[in-house]
Amino acid sequence: MRLEFLGAAHTVTGSCYLLETGEDRYLIDCGMFQGSKRIREYNYEEFSFNPADIDGVLLTHAHVDHCGLVPKLVREGFKGTVYATQATCDLAKIMLPDSAHIQESDAEMLNRKGQRRGDAPVEPLYGINDALDALKQFSPVPYDQELHLSDNLRVFFRDAGHILGSAILEVYVKENGKETKLVFSGDLGQPNQPILRDPTVIHGADFVITESTYGDRLHQLYDKETALIEIVNETMDRGGNLIIPSFAVGRTQTLLYYFFRLHREGRLDPDIPIIIDSPLAINATRVFLKNFRDFDEDALKVFGKNGKVPDFPQVRLCETAAESRALNSSEGSAIIISASGMADAGRVLHHLKHNLWRPESTILFVGYQAEGCLGRRLIDGITRVRVLGEEIAVKAQIKSLDGFSAHADANQIMSWLGEITSPKPAKIFIVHGEATAQGALKSRIQKELSIECYVPFRGDLAKITGRTAEIIPSNIPAVSVEKEMEDVLRDFDSDYRQLRRRVMHYVVRQPKMMEPVIKVMSKARNYIRKLFTPFNI
Repeated sequence: MRLEFLGAAHTVTGSCYLLETGEDRYLIDCGMFQGSKRIREYNYEEFSFNPADIDGVLLTHAHVDHCGLVPKLVREGFKGTVYATQATCDLAKIMLPDSAHIQESDAEMLNRKGQRRGDAPVEPLYGINDALDALKQFSPVPYDQELHLSDNLRVFFRDAGHILGSAILEVYVKENGKETKLVFSGDLGQPNQPILRDPTVIHGADFVITESTYGDRLHQLYDKETALIEIVNETMDRGGNLIIPSFAVGRTQTLLYYFFRLHREGRLDPDIPIIIDSPLAINATRVFLKNFRDFDEDALKVFGKNGKVPDFPQVRLCETAAESRALNSSEGSAIIISASGMADAGRVLHHLKHNLWRPESTILFVGYQAEGCLGRRLIDGITRVRVLGEEIAVKAQIKSLDGFSAHADANQIMSWLGEITSPKPAKIFIVHGEATAQGALKSRIQKELSIECYVPFRGDLAKITGRTAEIIPSNIPAVSVEKEMEDVLRDFDSDYRQLRRRVMHYVVRQPKMMEPVIKVMSKARNYIRKLFTPFNI
């Protein structure tokens, strides 16, 4: 059999793996690349295979970085079935049209600007009709029930505990009369988290393909409810808004669960509005309640055995764009939970535009922030950002709470892998992580579990026979270094030109300040030269 790594290889997003065995050709996930411009450009490349030749897609869960390119796959000729759990199918019904709407809106905006420059029009990655066509090919699969795909291929979906409907895939491939077992972790959840059941323990595997998002980090063990209410109270005391960029699926529902517990315990001021400003998050919450049978026992005690929403009057749902805009002109303080979780799109950008410059407000991140996204830059301490075409000074409090992540941390991944015995994996492929996380996890696995590891690059191929895997390195060319550096220098030059205009305006208005300004600029120039000394530039 052949296993090709087409995404989430040396990066966190774009999960996609092509499994070929005999006459069978299946994709495990078909996800969208997210993050920096360089990474997003992968979405527009042609597939390295003919979509019409793919027999089916096995989806681990409904996050867009795992299912977001399925509409493109269908549009380009895929006629097979997309297999996923019932909750994943239900979530995809809202996730994929929402993603298509974003693609169409982005293309429309680019074309408005391009038309003025005389540029050729651009097409969206895919449209609403493509998403609706793709959804017709989805087929739900129950947890823990064998999915017989062919005489040589069978699959089990096991609960991954990441988001509702998320799955670990146990894939059994028969070749030459012998069966080889591959385990795809998908995105592995944390044990003992609200609403969701713990990740399933897997008993034995020949090869494991594991995520590594938090492969070099540990989640802090602390009272999350207390930490959350402290940030709420501090922000309300200052008279600001608490803006929480949140993933619409999973994270928003977890936050609501924590806020409800605080409300029930009398620790949350009932006069503070909690506003869910994301149609996708609102619809996802409805899907969660529809699939309440997948909840853990603690959540079932809160929601009852029929998925009924508990009484929580201070929560407001903001469904229309007009309602969303009105939030930024309303008086008083509020908690606003809005997508997207990495602050790189969606309504949350409007709330950041209106609150980042306010010292009394707080921006709270409660999830993973990919390299290059706005959320990551804010956490890293950037002092000025461009939001919706406007440069904004960052004066708000920037906070992050670890441990809310839906991903297992390094110890939890190691614990899950350590349970896979009889047989112990012959090799573990480490995917879905940044280089430092993957390197750290690889070292731990090899040292503590004595299992050989490989960190594949995009396009790498593993030829598997029994419990032996031959690695054939990728021939996919890397993104041009010159092009990537040009993008960085263009941003640098833009910042310089904006600073130049502000400095000139300042000195013209206050001529006496010219000399101290020149001194500061001289120090800055010398400092930059010093920074580049190690490179002999």
